[in-house]
Amino acid sequence: MSIKNKACIAGAFEHPTRLATDKSVAQLHAECAAGALADAGLSFKDVDAYYCAGDAPGGALSMMDYMGIRQPRQLDSTESGGTSYLMHVIHAAQAIAAGHCDIALITLAGRPRSTGRKGTIAREKPADVPEAPYEQPYSPVTLNQYAMAAMRHMHEFGTTSEQLAWAKVSASHHSQHNPNAFLRKVLTVEDVLNSPMLADPLRRMDACVVTDGGGALVVVRPEIARSLSKGALKRPVVNVLGGAHTSKNQAGSTLDLTYTGAVFTAPRAFEEAGITRADIKYASIYDSFTIMVAIQLEDLGFCKKGEGGKFMMDGNLISGVGRFPINTDGGGLCNNHPVNRGGMTKVIEAVRQLRGEAHPKVQVKNCDFALMHGNGGGMLTGRHGSATLILGRE
Repeated sequence: MSIKNKACIAGAFEHPTRLATDKSVAQLHAECAAGALADAGLSFKDVDAYYCAGDAPGGALSMMDYMGIRQPRQLDSTESGGTSYLMHVIHAAQAIAAGHCDIALITLAGRPRSTGRKGTIAREKPADVPEAPYEQPYSPVTLNQYAMAAMRHMHEFGTTSEQLAWAKVSASHHSQHNPNAFLRKVLTVEDVLNSPMLADPLRRMDACVVTDGGGALVVVRPEIARSLSKGALKRPVVNVLGGAHTSKNQAGSTLDLTYTGAVFTAPRAFEEAGITRADIKYASIYDSFTIMVAIQLEDLGFCKKGEGGKFMMDGNLISGVGRFPINTDGGGLCNNHPVNRGGMTKVIEAVRQLRGEAHPKVQVKNCDFALMHGNGGGMLTGRHGSATLILGRE
C-alpha cells in the first residue's frame, strides 16, 4: 500500500533545552509531546496512536500511561537507533492509510549530556546478543567505527579532511541563526582542522554535539490536517509523499564501510513519491560525523560515488550560498543531537522549511519538496538501519 498523500505531519516540536539537569527523561518526552500537539492544534485526548523507540523509559506502555494516552488503536516501539523516528513516520503513515488510526504521536527525548553518555566510550552488549562474543572483546567505540569508515573512504576515493570539514563549516553558518543551537560560532575549515584529533582522521569538530532534549511529531489523516490548516494556524499542509527503510548487514564476513543503506532506500522513496532528485529543494541529512554527510549525499544520488567530499566544498550546502542546502537548523554537528540520535530533528527542520517557518536567513525559497535520511547503528559492524522520507507542501 502506497503512503503517498495518505498522511500529513501536522505538528512538530523541538525542545529548546540542550542541558536538562532538572528534568527526567519521561518529563522531556511529555514536554516534547505537548509541544508538538500544541503546534498541531490538538491535545493528548485526540491521540489514538503512539510511537517511540529505545529512548522512551519503560517503552510505549509506560510512556502512554505517563502522558495519559488511553486505549490507543495503534502503538509501535520500533528500535533502530537514530533512524527510528523516520521509520515511525513511515509506519504511522501506513497505519493511517490502512485506517488503523487517525492521529499518531511520535516522541524522542534523553539526557546524554547530563549523564555523560558520549561516543568515546565503548558500549557494552548483553552476552546473549549474537555478535557480542566476537566483537565485545575489542571494545568497539562509536567514534572509532566512523573514523575507520572515513579512512576507508579517503583510501578508496581520495577524500580529504579539508573536504569533510566543510560539513561542519556549513552547519555552523546555519546554527548562528538558531538561538537554541549548542554551537553558534561560525567556523572555518582551519578551525575544524586545528581541533584536537580524536580518532584518525576524525577531529573533535568532525563529530556531532552531545545534547539533552528531544522532539516530537504528530502525523494525521489528510482531512484532519487540512481542517487544522484552515483554522487558527493558517499554514501549509505537509504531506508524506514517500518513504522506505531497511537495514544494512554484514552478510557473513562481507563488509564495505563506504556506503550506507541509503543506496537501497532512496530509489524506493523517490519511486513512491513520484518525483526526482532534481525536485528536492532541501534535505536533512544525518550528520553524526562529517564523513556521514559525504557518504549519504553519494548514496542518496545527489552526487557520484566518491565525490561527496567535493560536493560539500566551498559552501555548496549553505542556504543562500550553495546550490543544495541541508540541515539549516545547524544539524547534529552544531545544533542538536538529542539522545545521540539525530533522526527526529531532521524531520522537524524539514517541516519548518516546507511551512516557510525556518529562520529567514536560512529559509529556502519556494521549498515545496524535502528529503530526510537517517542512519542508526554502527558503520564498522556493518549493522545499521536506514530510512529515507520525502515530504511535500500542499
